[in-house]
Amino acid sequence: MRLIKGNDLLLLLGVWTALFTIVSQPLGRALAFAYEVDQSRGLQLLPALVILVVVFSFHQVRKRHQARAEVLASAAAAEQAGARVAEMERLVNFGQALGESLTLDSIGEVAAKHLPLLAGDRPAWVMIRSGADWRRLAVAGDSPLGDCERAARAALGNTAIGAERDRGDICFPMLAAGQALGVFGVSSDPPLTEPQRFALAAATALLASSLKNAELFRRLHETSVRDALTGCATRAHAIAVIESELSRSHRSKLPLSLIMFDLDHFKQINDRFGHLCGDAVLAAVGERMNTVLRGSDLKCRYGGEEFLVLLPDTTLESARHVAESLRGRFEASPVPWNENSVPVTASFGVTGVTPDDVDITAIIGRADAALYRAKESGRNRICAD
Repeated sequence: MRLIKGNDLLLLLGVWTALFTIVSQPLGRALAFAYEVDQSRGLQLLPALVILVVVFSFHQVRKRHQARAEVLASAAAAEQAGARVAEMERLVNFGQALGESLTLDSIGEVAAKHLPLLAGDRPAWVMIRSGADWRRLAVAGDSPLGDCERAARAALGNTAIGAERDRGDICFPMLAAGQALGVFGVSSDPPLTEPQRFALAAATALLASSLKNAELFRRLHETSVRDALTGCATRAHAIAVIESELSRSHRSKLPLSLIMFDLDHFKQINDRFGHLCGDAVLAAVGERMNTVLRGSDLKCRYGGEEFLVLLPDTTLESARHVAESLRGRFEASPVPWNENSVPVTASFGVTGVTPDDVDITAIIGRADAALYRAKESGRNRICAD
Protein backbone atom coordinates (compact mmCIF):
# COMPACT_ATOMS: atom_id res chain seq x y z
CA MET A 1 0.00 0.00 0.00
CA ARG A 2 1.52 3.38 -1.02
CA LEU A 3 1.48 6.09 1.68
CA ILE A 4 2.19 8.90 -0.76
CA LYS A 5 0.05 9.30 -3.84
CA GLY A 6 0.26 11.65 -6.78
CA ASN A 7 -2.22 14.13 -5.23
CA ASP A 8 0.01 14.49 -2.14
CA LEU A 9 3.06 15.86 -4.00
CA LEU A 10 1.82 19.48 -3.89
CA LEU A 11 1.26 19.19 -0.16
CA LEU A 12 4.79 17.82 0.34
CA LEU A 13 6.27 20.63 -1.74
CA GLY A 14 4.48 23.16 0.42
CA VAL A 15 5.73 21.53 3.63
CA TRP A 16 9.31 21.49 2.33
CA THR A 17 9.12 25.19 1.34
CA ALA A 18 7.79 26.09 4.76
CA LEU A 19 10.55 24.23 6.51
CA PHE A 20 13.20 25.82 4.33
CA THR A 21 11.75 29.26 5.12
CA ILE A 22 11.89 28.49 8.86
CA VAL A 23 15.52 27.36 8.90
CA SER A 24 16.91 29.54 6.13
CA GLN A 25 17.99 32.45 8.38
CA PRO A 26 19.67 30.29 11.07
CA LEU A 27 21.34 28.23 8.38
CA GLY A 28 22.51 31.35 6.62
CA ARG A 29 23.97 32.78 9.86
CA ALA A 30 25.75 29.43 10.52
CA LEU A 31 27.30 29.46 7.06
CA ALA A 32 28.30 33.10 7.43
CA PHE A 33 29.91 32.33 10.81
CA ALA A 34 31.80 29.44 9.29
CA TYR A 35 32.97 31.69 6.49
CA GLU A 36 34.21 34.35 8.96
CA VAL A 37 36.13 31.68 10.89
CA ASP A 38 37.67 30.47 7.63
CA GLN A 39 38.80 34.03 6.85
CA SER A 40 40.09 34.90 10.30
CA ARG A 41 41.72 31.63 11.25
CA GLY A 42 42.92 30.49 7.84
CA LEU A 43 40.88 27.29 8.01
CA GLN A 44 38.91 25.43 5.34
CA LEU A 45 35.86 24.29 7.29
CA LEU A 46 33.42 24.24 4.42
CA PRO A 47 35.53 22.10 2.04
CA ALA A 48 36.33 19.75 4.92
CA LEU A 49 32.69 19.57 5.82
CA VAL A 50 31.80 18.80 2.22
CA ILE A 51 34.48 16.06 2.09
CA LEU A 52 33.19 14.53 5.34
CA VAL A 53 29.63 14.54 4.06
CA VAL A 54 30.68 12.92 0.77
CA VAL A 55 32.83 10.27 2.53
CA PHE A 56 30.11 9.57 5.07
CA SER A 57 27.52 9.24 2.32
CA PHE A 58 29.78 6.93 0.29
CA HIS A 59 30.49 4.85 3.41
CA GLN A 60 26.79 4.50 4.12
CA VAL A 61 26.11 3.44 0.51
CA ARG A 62 28.87 0.80 0.72
CA LYS A 63 27.53 -0.49 4.03
CA ARG A 64 24.09 -0.74 2.52
CA HIS A 65 25.41 -2.66 -0.51
CA GLN A 66 27.48 -4.93 1.73
CA ALA A 67 24.51 -5.63 3.99
CA ARG A 68 22.40 -6.41 0.95
CA ALA A 69 25.07 -8.78 -0.41
CA GLU A 70 25.27 -10.50 2.99
CA VAL A 71 21.49 -10.90 3.02
CA LEU A 72 21.58 -12.38 -0.48
CA ALA A 73 24.46 -14.72 0.47
CA SER A 74 22.63 -15.81 3.59
CA ALA A 75 19.50 -16.46 1.56
CA ALA A 76 21.50 -18.53 -0.96
CA ALA A 77 23.21 -20.46 1.84
CA ALA A 78 19.86 -21.05 3.49
CA GLU A 79 18.45 -22.26 0.18
CA GLN A 80 21.39 -24.63 -0.31
CA ALA A 81 21.08 -25.88 3.24
CA GLY A 82 17.36 -26.42 2.71
CA ALA A 83 18.10 -28.38 -0.47
CA ARG A 84 20.64 -30.55 1.38
CA VAL A 85 18.18 -31.12 4.21
CA ALA A 86 15.54 -32.11 1.67
CA GLU A 87 17.99 -34.52 -0.01
CA MET A 88 18.91 -36.05 3.34
CA GLU A 89 15.24 -36.41 4.19
CA ARG A 90 14.64 -38.20 0.89
CA LEU A 91 17.60 -40.48 1.58
CA VAL A 92 16.34 -41.25 5.08
CA ASN A 93 12.86 -42.04 3.77
CA PHE A 94 14.37 -44.21 1.04
CA GLY A 95 16.53 -46.06 3.54
CA GLN A 96 13.60 -46.64 5.91
CA ALA A 97 11.44 -47.98 3.10
CA LEU A 98 14.23 -50.29 1.95
CA GLY A 99 14.74 -51.50 5.52
CA GLU A 100 11.19 -52.87 5.48
CA SER A 101 11.70 -54.65 2.14
CA LEU A 102 13.13 -58.17 2.15
CA THR A 103 12.28 -59.37 -1.36
CA LEU A 104 13.28 -58.22 -4.83
CA ASP A 105 9.69 -57.36 -5.68
CA SER A 106 9.22 -55.16 -2.63
CA ILE A 107 12.60 -53.48 -3.20
CA GLY A 108 11.57 -52.82 -6.79
CA GLU A 109 8.33 -51.20 -5.64
CA VAL A 110 10.22 -48.95 -3.22
CA ALA A 111 12.79 -47.99 -5.86
CA ALA A 112 10.10 -47.18 -8.44
CA LYS A 113 8.32 -44.96 -5.92
CA HIS A 114 11.44 -43.04 -4.82
CA LEU A 115 13.37 -42.79 -8.12
CA PRO A 116 11.62 -39.60 -9.33
CA LEU A 117 12.32 -37.92 -5.97
CA LEU A 118 15.95 -39.01 -5.82
CA ALA A 119 16.69 -38.16 -9.46
CA GLY A 120 14.90 -34.82 -9.47
CA ASP A 121 12.35 -35.91 -12.09
CA ARG A 122 15.12 -37.01 -14.47
CA PRO A 123 14.73 -40.35 -16.26
CA ALA A 124 16.30 -43.00 -14.02
CA TRP A 125 16.53 -46.79 -13.83
CA VAL A 126 17.90 -49.64 -11.76
CA MET A 127 19.27 -52.79 -13.42
CA ILE A 128 20.33 -55.88 -11.46
CA ARG A 129 22.14 -58.91 -12.78
CA SER A 130 22.24 -62.61 -12.04
CA GLY A 131 25.21 -64.16 -13.77
CA ALA A 132 25.05 -63.05 -17.40
CA ASP A 133 21.37 -62.13 -17.25
CA TRP A 134 20.06 -58.63 -16.52
CA ARG A 135 16.72 -57.57 -15.09
CA ARG A 136 15.28 -54.08 -14.76
CA LEU A 137 14.26 -53.65 -11.14
CA ALA A 138 12.71 -50.18 -11.44
CA VAL A 139 12.37 -47.35 -13.95
CA ALA A 140 11.25 -43.73 -13.92
CA GLY A 141 10.64 -41.76 -17.10
CA ASP A 142 11.61 -42.71 -20.63
CA SER A 143 14.33 -45.34 -20.25
CA PRO A 144 14.20 -48.10 -22.93
CA LEU A 145 15.22 -51.51 -21.59
CA GLY A 146 17.90 -52.09 -24.23
CA ASP A 147 19.57 -48.74 -23.54
CA CYS A 148 19.52 -49.39 -19.79
CA GLU A 149 21.13 -52.81 -20.19
CA ARG A 150 23.85 -51.48 -22.50
CA ALA A 151 24.64 -48.65 -20.11
CA ALA A 152 24.69 -51.05 -17.14
CA ARG A 153 27.04 -53.48 -18.89
CA ALA A 154 29.36 -50.65 -19.89
CA ALA A 155 29.34 -49.29 -16.33
CA LEU A 156 30.55 -52.63 -15.01
CA GLY A 157 33.35 -52.84 -17.53
CA ASN A 158 31.77 -54.76 -20.41
CA THR A 159 32.52 -52.22 -23.12
CA ALA A 160 32.09 -54.79 -25.92
CA ILE A 161 28.41 -53.89 -26.09
CA GLY A 162 29.34 -50.58 -27.71
CA ALA A 163 29.59 -47.36 -25.70
CA GLU A 164 28.66 -45.28 -28.75
CA ARG A 165 25.06 -46.46 -28.42
CA ASP A 166 24.86 -45.42 -24.79
CA ARG A 167 22.53 -42.52 -24.02
CA GLY A 168 25.12 -40.87 -21.79
CA ASP A 169 23.39 -41.66 -18.51
CA ILE A 170 25.39 -41.24 -15.34
CA CYS A 171 25.81 -44.72 -13.84
CA PHE A 172 26.42 -45.68 -10.23
CA PRO A 173 27.49 -49.35 -9.83
CA MET A 174 25.83 -51.11 -6.89
CA LEU A 175 28.56 -52.92 -4.96
CA ALA A 176 28.17 -55.02 -1.80
CA ALA A 177 30.84 -57.20 -0.20
CA GLY A 178 33.00 -56.81 -3.30
CA GLN A 179 30.21 -58.07 -5.56
CA ALA A 180 28.64 -56.04 -8.37
CA LEU A 181 24.89 -56.45 -7.97
CA GLY A 182 23.75 -54.01 -10.63
CA VAL A 183 23.73 -50.37 -11.72
CA PHE A 184 21.71 -47.29 -10.79
CA GLY A 185 21.48 -44.96 -13.81
CA VAL A 186 20.33 -41.34 -14.02
CA SER A 187 19.99 -39.08 -17.04
CA SER A 188 22.73 -36.45 -17.36
CA ASP A 189 20.24 -33.84 -18.62
CA PRO A 190 20.09 -31.50 -16.79
CA PRO A 191 23.61 -31.87 -15.39
CA LEU A 192 23.92 -33.10 -11.81
CA THR A 193 25.46 -30.89 -9.15
CA GLU A 194 28.07 -32.30 -6.79
CA PRO A 195 25.60 -32.50 -3.86
CA GLN A 196 23.17 -34.35 -6.12
CA ARG A 197 25.89 -36.78 -7.17
CA PHE A 198 26.75 -37.38 -3.53
CA ALA A 199 23.09 -38.02 -2.66
CA LEU A 200 22.65 -40.44 -5.56
CA ALA A 201 25.83 -42.28 -4.60
CA ALA A 202 24.47 -42.65 -1.07
CA ALA A 203 21.13 -43.90 -2.46
CA THR A 204 23.05 -46.44 -4.57
CA ALA A 205 24.86 -47.73 -1.48
CA LEU A 206 21.54 -48.10 0.36
CA LEU A 207 20.04 -49.97 -2.56
CA ALA A 208 23.03 -52.30 -2.86
CA SER A 209 22.89 -53.14 0.85
CA SER A 210 19.17 -53.81 0.61
CA LEU A 211 19.63 -56.14 -2.37
CA LYS A 212 22.37 -58.05 -0.53
CA ASN A 213 20.17 -58.35 2.55
CA ALA A 214 17.31 -59.66 0.40
CA GLU A 215 19.60 -62.32 -1.04
CA LEU A 216 20.78 -63.35 2.43
CA PHE A 217 17.18 -63.43 3.66
CA ARG A 218 16.17 -65.62 0.72
CA ARG A 219 18.98 -68.06 1.46
CA LEU A 220 18.10 -68.10 5.15
CA HIS A 221 14.46 -68.70 4.33
CA GLU A 222 15.37 -71.51 1.96
CA THR A 223 17.53 -73.08 4.65
CA SER A 224 14.75 -72.86 7.22
CA VAL A 225 12.04 -74.42 5.03
CA ARG A 226 14.00 -76.77 2.78
CA ASP A 227 16.21 -79.77 3.45
CA ALA A 228 19.56 -79.13 1.75
CA LEU A 229 20.23 -82.80 0.94
CA THR A 230 16.96 -83.82 -0.69
CA GLY A 231 15.46 -80.46 -1.68
CA CYS A 232 12.30 -81.39 0.23
CA ALA A 233 10.48 -79.16 2.69
CA THR A 234 11.42 -79.45 6.34
CA ARG A 235 9.04 -81.11 8.76
CA ALA A 236 8.03 -77.86 10.50
CA HIS A 237 7.31 -76.12 7.20
CA ALA A 238 5.34 -79.08 5.91
CA ILE A 239 3.10 -79.11 9.01
CA ALA A 240 2.30 -75.42 8.47
CA VAL A 241 1.46 -76.05 4.80
CA ILE A 242 -0.72 -79.06 5.66
CA GLU A 243 -2.68 -76.94 8.14
CA SER A 244 -3.31 -74.33 5.47
CA GLU A 245 -4.28 -76.92 2.84
CA LEU A 246 -6.59 -78.67 5.29
CA SER A 247 -8.47 -75.42 5.91
CA ARG A 248 -8.65 -74.73 2.19
CA SER A 249 -9.95 -78.25 1.51
CA HIS A 250 -12.76 -77.81 4.05
CA ARG A 251 -13.74 -74.43 2.54
CA SER A 252 -13.61 -75.53 -1.10
CA LYS A 253 -14.93 -79.08 -0.52
CA LEU A 254 -12.05 -80.33 -2.69
CA PRO A 255 -10.25 -83.61 -1.91
CA LEU A 256 -6.88 -83.76 -0.17
CA SER A 257 -4.64 -86.82 0.21
CA LEU A 258 -1.44 -87.71 2.01
CA ILE A 259 1.32 -90.20 1.21
CA MET A 260 3.95 -91.33 3.67
CA PHE A 261 6.76 -93.63 2.56
CA ASP A 262 9.92 -95.08 4.06
CA LEU A 263 12.99 -96.38 2.19
CA ASP A 264 13.36 -100.13 2.65
CA HIS A 265 16.45 -101.42 4.47
CA PHE A 266 18.11 -98.01 4.42
CA LYS A 267 20.30 -98.93 7.40
CA GLN A 268 21.76 -101.80 5.42
CA ILE A 269 22.73 -99.35 2.66
CA ASN A 270 24.60 -97.21 5.18
CA ASP A 271 26.24 -100.24 6.77
CA ARG A 272 27.32 -101.76 3.46
CA PHE A 273 28.28 -98.74 1.38
CA GLY A 274 28.78 -96.02 3.98
CA HIS A 275 26.87 -92.91 4.99
CA LEU A 276 28.04 -90.94 1.95
CA CYS A 277 26.29 -93.50 -0.21
CA GLY A 278 23.22 -93.17 2.02
CA ASP A 279 23.27 -89.42 1.42
CA ALA A 280 23.51 -90.00 -2.33
CA VAL A 281 20.46 -92.29 -2.16
CA LEU A 282 18.46 -89.68 -0.25
CA ALA A 283 19.43 -86.98 -2.76
CA ALA A 284 18.43 -89.26 -5.65
CA VAL A 285 15.06 -89.93 -4.02
CA GLY A 286 14.43 -86.19 -3.79
CA GLU A 287 15.31 -85.72 -7.47
CA ARG A 288 13.13 -88.63 -8.64
CA MET A 289 10.18 -87.34 -6.68
CA ASN A 290 10.35 -84.21 -8.82
CA THR A 291 9.85 -86.28 -11.99
CA VAL A 292 6.58 -87.74 -10.68
CA LEU A 293 5.00 -85.02 -8.52
CA ARG A 294 3.25 -81.84 -9.66
CA GLY A 295 4.49 -78.38 -8.80
CA SER A 296 1.55 -77.94 -6.44
CA ASP A 297 2.38 -81.11 -4.49
CA LEU A 298 4.39 -80.79 -1.31
CA LYS A 299 7.26 -83.17 -0.71
CA CYS A 300 8.71 -83.32 2.78
CA ARG A 301 11.58 -85.12 4.45
CA TYR A 302 9.70 -86.10 7.57
CA GLY A 303 12.67 -87.64 9.34
CA GLY A 304 15.71 -89.77 8.43
CA GLU A 305 14.68 -91.89 5.43
CA GLU A 306 10.96 -91.22 5.92
CA PHE A 307 9.13 -88.89 3.52
CA LEU A 308 5.71 -87.31 3.33
CA VAL A 309 3.85 -86.09 0.22
CA LEU A 310 0.80 -83.81 0.33
CA LEU A 311 -1.47 -83.96 -2.72
CA PRO A 312 -3.97 -81.08 -2.97
CA ASP A 313 -7.16 -81.61 -5.01
CA THR A 314 -6.42 -85.34 -5.18
CA THR A 315 -8.73 -88.22 -4.28
CA LEU A 316 -7.56 -91.29 -2.39
CA GLU A 317 -7.66 -93.40 -5.54
CA SER A 318 -5.58 -90.87 -7.46
CA ALA A 319 -3.15 -90.72 -4.56
CA ARG A 320 -2.68 -94.51 -4.82
CA HIS A 321 -1.72 -94.06 -8.48
CA VAL A 322 0.81 -91.37 -7.53
CA ALA A 323 2.28 -93.66 -4.86
CA GLU A 324 2.54 -96.47 -7.39
CA SER A 325 4.34 -94.14 -9.82
CA LEU A 326 6.84 -93.22 -7.10
CA ARG A 327 7.33 -96.84 -6.05
CA GLY A 328 7.93 -97.97 -9.63
CA ARG A 329 10.28 -95.05 -10.29
CA PHE A 330 12.44 -95.89 -7.27
CA GLU A 331 12.53 -99.60 -8.03
CA ALA A 332 13.45 -99.09 -11.68
CA SER A 333 16.25 -96.58 -10.96
CA PRO A 334 19.06 -97.96 -8.77
CA VAL A 335 21.50 -95.35 -7.54
CA PRO A 336 25.03 -95.65 -9.00
CA TRP A 337 27.74 -95.55 -6.34
CA ASN A 338 31.36 -96.01 -7.30
CA GLU A 339 31.30 -99.29 -9.24
CA ASN A 340 28.09 -100.49 -7.61
CA SER A 341 24.42 -100.06 -8.36
CA VAL A 342 22.45 -99.57 -5.16
CA PRO A 343 18.83 -100.78 -5.39
CA VAL A 344 16.22 -98.52 -3.82
CA THR A 345 12.68 -99.52 -2.87
CA ALA A 346 10.14 -97.98 -0.54
CA SER A 347 6.96 -98.86 1.36
CA PHE A 348 3.98 -96.51 1.10
CA GLY A 349 1.00 -95.59 3.24
CA VAL A 350 -1.81 -93.51 1.68
CA THR A 351 -4.76 -91.77 3.29
CA GLY A 352 -7.40 -89.28 2.22
CA VAL A 353 -8.73 -86.34 4.23
CA THR A 354 -12.39 -86.50 5.15
CA PRO A 355 -14.70 -83.56 5.95
CA ASP A 356 -14.53 -84.55 9.62
CA ASP A 357 -10.72 -84.37 9.79
CA VAL A 358 -9.48 -81.42 11.82
CA ASP A 359 -6.46 -82.95 13.55
CA ILE A 360 -3.33 -83.06 11.42
CA THR A 361 -1.67 -85.50 13.79
CA ALA A 362 -4.53 -87.97 13.30
CA ILE A 363 -4.27 -87.70 9.50
CA ILE A 364 -0.51 -88.28 9.54
CA GLY A 365 -1.08 -91.11 12.01
CA ARG A 366 -3.40 -92.89 9.56
CA ALA A 367 -0.84 -92.63 6.77
CA ASP A 368 1.88 -93.87 9.12
CA ALA A 369 -0.27 -96.85 10.17
CA ALA A 370 -0.87 -97.75 6.53
CA LEU A 371 2.90 -97.46 5.91
CA TYR A 372 3.68 -99.97 8.66
CA ARG A 373 1.13 -102.38 7.25
CA ALA A 374 2.97 -102.16 3.93
CA LYS A 375 6.23 -102.95 5.70
CA GLU A 376 4.72 -105.89 7.55
CA SER A 377 3.30 -107.19 4.27
CA GLY A 378 6.73 -107.55 2.71
CA ARG A 379 7.82 -103.94 1.86
CA ASN A 380 8.04 -102.32 -1.57
CA ARG A 381 4.27 -102.03 -1.70
CA ILE A 382 1.36 -99.68 -1.01
CA CYS A 383 -1.32 -99.79 1.66
CA ALA A 384 -4.18 -97.30 1.98
CA ASP A 385 -6.30 -96.23 4.92
